[in-house]
Amino acid sequence: MTREELLEAIDKKYLAMGQDPDVHLSGLLYAEPMKYWDFIQLDALLGLQTQRTQLPDEMVFIMYHQINELLFKMILWEMQQIAHTEHIQPEKFVMHLMRISRYFDMLSNSFDIMSEGMEVEQYMKFRDTLTPASGFQSVQYRKIEIASTELINLIDYRFRATIDRETPYEHAYNNMYWQVAGNNHKTGMRSKLMVNFDEKYKKELIEWMKEYNTINLWTKFKQLPDEFQKNTSLINAMRHYDHTVNISWVMHHYNTADKYINSQKGNPEATGGSDWQKYMHPKYQKRIFFPDLWSKEELENWGITNLEGYKVLK
Repeated sequence: MTREELLEAIDKKYLAMGQDPDVHLSGLLYAEPMKYWDFIQLDALLGLQTQRTQLPDEMVFIMYHQINELLFKMILWEMQQIAHTEHIQPEKFVMHLMRISRYFDMLSNSFDIMSEGMEVEQYMKFRDTLTPASGFQSVQYRKIEIASTELINLIDYRFRATIDRETPYEHAYNNMYWQVAGNNHKTGMRSKLMVNFDEKYKKELIEWMKEYNTINLWTKFKQLPDEFQKNTSLINAMRHYDHTVNISWVMHHYNTADKYINSQKGNPEATGGSDWQKYMHPKYQKRIFFPDLWSKEELENWGITNLEGYKVLK
């Protein structure tokens, strides 16, 4: 673009906004040039780590979870582009879905930072200061799940027969699979971690359910023309994402938690007081975003025999 064409484009842009182009050019004349540390807000970002103890490995724990939340935000950013694109083409669907999968691949492969990057003795000391907080309370992860599939696939496996299209959203919310972690398995009462989570996010998540009811990834896939639904690249991308999120990433998380929690004597439990093994392990809840894309055998063995791999369709 020539200098004249660039100035003409600037005039056109700001006149269309009802703005004086010369005022904006004058502002550009006096504006400070952009610096890397200002663009990414580096000082603010590096100031977000606040320890509750003096144990050095608590800083590792804090930063690792903050990185996770940034990746969750990147995932949601891509999901929104699929969900809100009308008549989406397979190539665009695959492009965003593979970006999402790569982010989850990073998450899955990063658990060595936790499992090998903290001393067990330090972790077992500072974790007590976190009670009743829990990684369970990541609202972004709940949004990712809801934006991935139809709600029926996120309902507690024992109660799916009670849910249909006419079920109120609040009833569906109250029967989501992760509600298993909402009751203290010793007292049977609602746990404090869930009470806190509901107070902060229940209304927001119900609104999110409504928004993604007909534009989640699974529904968007099923709305594609038949020839697009048979696109092998798209099917493999869907399967890769499903397996990565609901088996690989979950089991890496599970195994890391198991290492630290089971280092205790007696009957260990998570910081939120949940029966974490049955909540987390995919073989119990069978969290599957795209059930029709898996064989009967794969569904029956979900989370049992295919932890590290699955069949790529030709």
